[in-house]
Amino acid sequence: MLEINHLVFRYEDADKNAVDGVDLKIEKGEFVAVLGHNGSGKSTLAKCINGLHRPVEGDVIVDGMNTKSEEDIWKIRARAGMVFQNPDNQIVATVVEEDVAFGAENLGVERDELRRRVDYALDAVEMSEYKDAQPYNLSGGQKQRVAIAGILAMNPDYIILDEPTAMLDPVGRQEVMKTILRLNREENKTIVLITHFMNEAVLADRVVVMEDGSVILEGEPREVFNQVDTMKEIGLDVPQVTELAFRLKKIGVPLPEGILNREEFVDALCHASASEI
Repeated sequence: MLEINHLVFRYEDADKNAVDGVDLKIEKGEFVAVLGHNGSGKSTLAKCINGLHRPVEGDVIVDGMNTKSEEDIWKIRARAGMVFQNPDNQIVATVVEEDVAFGAENLGVERDELRRRVDYALDAVEMSEYKDAQPYNLSGGQKQRVAIAGILAMNPDYIILDEPTAMLDPVGRQEVMKTILRLNREENKTIVLITHFMNEAVLADRVVVMEDGSVILEGEPREVFNQVDTMKEIGLDVPQVTELAFRLKKIGVPLPEGILNREEFVDALCHASASEI
């Protein structure tokens, strides 16, 4: 379990806390999306989970280990892998499979086990055919999948992704999200996804919304995105079909609350039309 207890973090010379009293528990195998506009504290929260930032107050506990513990920090980082927004910042080798092996090799993984992990990681992100390729020849989505594979080879239980699709085109975003979902649903990896794309957050088990360093909304996607007015007040969008359904409902169209995708919207609209006949 990831357990965050009254977490406070402030950057040097800042006049307010970047993360301000956050309490959060994330179970193994869960997929949690964290939303918030720039400056809300979501990326800082991600770095606190991985131990890149140490709490000013409160605690971050990863499987019973406190990120304040110098003795446990490398164990925590091996257990909770971090994928950043720009894959070029994580790719360090000139050949894909060497890059994927880098982190695990530095953990002292033996050669036979390293070979197995690299093959598994490349297969898990569907990049095995590119194992001998040079990373700079890959697309943005492929690079990000290589970065994820490098974390996977370290065999973490938790994968924290800090806006991994922000710099990608729609095809790249789709590739990465497909990979994330497969790791969660088939490999039972715990996913913490920092994102500003609502269509990505909809896929999560739970959505956490941050504002000014604090958690202001938390729940299943349907529950959170149903609060359209609240989301708009803090400068965040909701999925387009959710907002359309919300507006139609306001003018009297009998639609259910919490519609999240086109299929649900079309089905609900057909039922509403049928009931009017």
